[in-house]
Amino acid sequence: MTKAPLRLLASGAVVALAVSACGSSSSGGGGGSGGSSAPGVTATTVTIGSHQPLTGVAAPGYSEIAPASNAYFKWVNAHGGINGRKIVYKYLDDGYDPSKTVTDVHQLVEQDKVFAIFNGLGTPTHEQVVPFLNAQKVPDLFVASGCLCWNKPSTAPETFGWQTDYTREGKLLGQYIEQHFKGQKVAIFAQNDDFGTDGTNGVKDEVPASDIATVQTYQPLPTPNVATQVAKLQSSGAKIVVAFTVPGYTAALQLTAAALKFQPQYVISNVGSDPITVSNFETAASKGKVSNGALLQGVVTDGYLSSPADKSNSWIKLFQQIRKKYIPKLPFDGNVEYGMAAAYTFAQALKAAGANPTRQSIVAAVEKGGFSGPGLVPFAFSSSDHSGFTGAQIGIIHGLTIHLVGTPLITDDTANGAITPYPTAQPQAPASGIPSD
Repeated sequence: MTKAPLRLLASGAVVALAVSACGSSSSGGGGGSGGSSAPGVTATTVTIGSHQPLTGVAAPGYSEIAPASNAYFKWVNAHGGINGRKIVYKYLDDGYDPSKTVTDVHQLVEQDKVFAIFNGLGTPTHEQVVPFLNAQKVPDLFVASGCLCWNKPSTAPETFGWQTDYTREGKLLGQYIEQHFKGQKVAIFAQNDDFGTDGTNGVKDEVPASDIATVQTYQPLPTPNVATQVAKLQSSGAKIVVAFTVPGYTAALQLTAAALKFQPQYVISNVGSDPITVSNFETAASKGKVSNGALLQGVVTDGYLSSPADKSNSWIKLFQQIRKKYIPKLPFDGNVEYGMAAAYTFAQALKAAGANPTRQSIVAAVEKGGFSGPGLVPFAFSSSDHSGFTGAQIGIIHGLTIHLVGTPLITDDTANGAITPYPTAQPQAPASGIPSD
């Protein structure tokens, strides 16, 4: 995952956006007692940690995720905790800088003695700490990124994904393109790392090579300048542009294209399509000339969680209630929903780990699988599969909301793996908001 304000280059002008460092950290217990010898576990608390982009290129939008997770944990704690223990969540700012990620994670593990790392955000950042966490046998749960690299149980047995991986997502978006825009030229604009590579490969599994006009990439920098890449997208003759971008680069892509009078049909990864986040970027960067998501209308995207705009959904009702109580200043957007949904899964895993959890027992609980919750599709979790959600549902942006269409779809990350409907209804949120098993 990744999102929020920074510096954008649009219409040839660099616009400085204010970055708000939203977040907090909690202090919490070290060595185990109360029947558990696990680091970070006491008779009354379980302390977990994370690295998050509270500032920097990925902060806008993404800086909401950890506070949202923490709000859910506060809700859990106010209702008695998990197996009698409160969850203490300590998250540190890495600014989406891999070198800072390494420093943060070493501090959390070696000094703060956390029980587990939860929802560490970002592909290029988290890749730098996976070897360390696995060597130290620290549970590395529900990474906030859809990289295939989290699913390596033989070499990284402590690491688990959570969101739909980018190859699966690329396949679903590619299938939609083939069904609705067959034969039209397709260009791809992608982050220059495993996020972009995995997504691009998924699209190529479904869209014929003869229809791919060009693939352009970007390096995530504090001052995005995408003029060269967008000019190449335009000159390729593409009518469809697929983007595997963080929100700031989605905005830079659309604003630069608009300045060139290039108006393709956009198909944008869930990672970079939250309408509220991207619209805020575009409004600020254009000094109000582009507002209310004007460039986002009709964008094709996908979701593995319910739309935040679905006020009748039991999970949305629950998360809205938690937001109003603990983080009322944050918008209820896809980032806040994401943070709470991931936290719910962690609470499930901790409960399943037993009355006296150990690092080994929580890993075993996730591998046992069987978790359900806010997702529209099932998890893949098993001893041989550490990826997360197995699919998503196509969505179309109207106004500032993503309207899900059709039926959720599931697939695998192989080139020839079938894409099939998943008609099973999403479970209702528990009345208490706390996992019961």
